[in-house]
Amino acid sequence: MFRIIKKSLKKGLVTGQYPESVTPVPAVSDAARNKAKLFHRSLTIREVDTGSCNGCEMEMNALMNPMYDAERFGIHIAASPRHADALVVTGPVTFNMEKSLKDVYRSTPEPRLIFALGDCAIDCGMFKNSYAVTGPVEKHIPVDVKIPGCPPRPNEILAALLAVMDRRKKE
Repeated sequence: MFRIIKKSLKKGLVTGQYPESVTPVPAVSDAARNKAKLFHRSLTIREVDTGSCNGCEMEMNALMNPMYDAERFGIHIAASPRHADALVVTGPVTFNMEKSLKDVYRSTPEPRLIFALGDCAIDCGMFKNSYAVTGPVEKHIPVDVKIPGCPPRPNEILAALLAVMDRRKKE
C-alpha cells in the first residue's frame, strides 16, 4: 500500500483540464428569452431521449455533478414533463419515439422551451437516412434553441441554458 501511495505522490497530477470550447454559444431568439423570463431565474428541465447514442445524455448528467453544478444557477431536472419548464430533446426522432415525443410535448405546460441538444437532434447527425429515423426534432415539434455538438460539452450546454435565462457571465 505504501508503495502505491509513494508512486502516486511521486507521479503528481495526471489529469488535465478541458481545452477551451471552440463552439460558440448558440444564437437565442428574443421569443425564447421572453418565455424564459416567465420562469423567474429558475428553469426545470425534462430530458427526452428520442433515439440517440447516449453521448448527449451523459453530458447532460455531467451538468449536475460538482464540477459544473447547474443547480447553483437555478437549473433543475424534473422527473415528469408536467413539472418541467423546458424539454431538452436528444437524438433523431425514431419511428418508435415519435408518438412519445409528441405526448411529452403536449404534457409540458405552456409556456415551454424546447432545446434540441446535439447534432442528431438538429439534423439527424450520423443517423441521417437511416431506415428507423423519421427526421430531426424540429420536424415534429417547434424548437426554440439548438445546441450543436457531437456531443456538446457540459460547459457549452450550460452556456446555452444561461444565455436563454439571460444569466451569462459578466466579462
